[in-house]
Amino acid sequence: MGMQKPEHVVIVGAGIVGLSTAWYLQEQGTRVTIVDRTGVSAGSSWGNAGWLTPALTLPLSEPSVLTYGLKAMFNPNSPLYIPPTTDPSLLRFLIGFARHCTPGKWREAMKVFSEIGATGLDAFAEITEGTNSVAEPTKPAEPFLAAFASDKDREGLVHEFEGIRQAGGTVDFDVISGDEIRGLEPTLGSDVVAGVKIHGQRFINPPNFVESLAASVRERGGEIIDGFSVTNVEEHGQSVTVTGSSGRNITADSVVLATGAWLGSLARRFGVRQVVQAGRGYSFTVKPDAMPTHPIYFPAQRVACTPLGDRFRVAGMMEFRNADAPLDPRRIQAIINAASPMFTGIDWEDRQEEWVGARPCTADGLPLIGATKSSRVHVAGGHGMWGVALGPLTGKMLAAEMTGQPVSPLMRHFNPLR
Repeated sequence: MGMQKPEHVVIVGAGIVGLSTAWYLQEQGTRVTIVDRTGVSAGSSWGNAGWLTPALTLPLSEPSVLTYGLKAMFNPNSPLYIPPTTDPSLLRFLIGFARHCTPGKWREAMKVFSEIGATGLDAFAEITEGTNSVAEPTKPAEPFLAAFASDKDREGLVHEFEGIRQAGGTVDFDVISGDEIRGLEPTLGSDVVAGVKIHGQRFINPPNFVESLAASVRERGGEIIDGFSVTNVEEHGQSVTVTGSSGRNITADSVVLATGAWLGSLARRFGVRQVVQAGRGYSFTVKPDAMPTHPIYFPAQRVACTPLGDRFRVAGMMEFRNADAPLDPRRIQAIINAASPMFTGIDWEDRQEEWVGARPCTADGLPLIGATKSSRVHVAGGHGMWGVALGPLTGKMLAAEMTGQPVSPLMRHFNPLR
């Protein structure tokens, strides 16, 4: 890069990607200041399912999604909702996304995700088990469960797993009956007639983990500033200045833009042309009569469920619309309609923590990680549904690039200027 190792880096965004980058920069002795318009874990790092699942970290642009999405445009209750729009940015994203919803493009992207493999889990292990470890642990999902209303529905997931293996990846799973999966999780209802046990996966409590990661960064001298809405980033020769809406300036050697679905507004002037579109997800929590002990996935319904202590998080939807739009109660109801037939012993009216968050999606399904046309301005985002699962790995790779350490060969796939 032709630069010295930065002594001070400003990171814009206090989600898991920004905090992980800060943590790994601190490992190299770099001072970090993190700014966020709201606070720690205020965006999509908070309400997601918290899955660390290499077996399910797959490209969003699966060929069937295109046909499914065209139908979804006319159904607000669909798990994938694309509203009729004239927004040029969204239209550009959708056209690019459609180009990648082909078998060939999906196989290309799948090879990248297969190459990532379990390295995302390895980075979590470093963060939670090392000298400066984060207090909140990851949890084994042994086994991780996928449940189905028919054998035909199950064939779709098994086919995806075969695609992973053909792309050079590995996935360890067992096909089980409805009786067997209900024996593992009694809260599953009689509509569940088939299942899959997936081995070697993990999960986290997202709010607890991200808060613990922030605490670790603070303990090592990192500063986290809430209520700092960035309006401008400007390079000045040997430094870069970040300006907040209140007029406050912070000058450092380098900056990392880790602003999720809002990445494009700051990164565009530095040569990042990829559209980063908000793919909004919804979640809420309930208290089943029999609390599940495993994460449960319903692929056909596109619903993800995770036990978080005394509550059970139910998440779903992919809604392509403005990141700042208010929560739409119809989306919550759509998740309930999809999930409720698969369970027993849940009062769906007794919901708490209803949430919507904007996942940052790229048209080709690959994140944007690395330097922009400015060697002092870096980006880390565009992970789609996998920002949590790949957050620490992203921070590790970017921190290595910024501080002159050996760079992971994975980085060749994530060039922000592509």
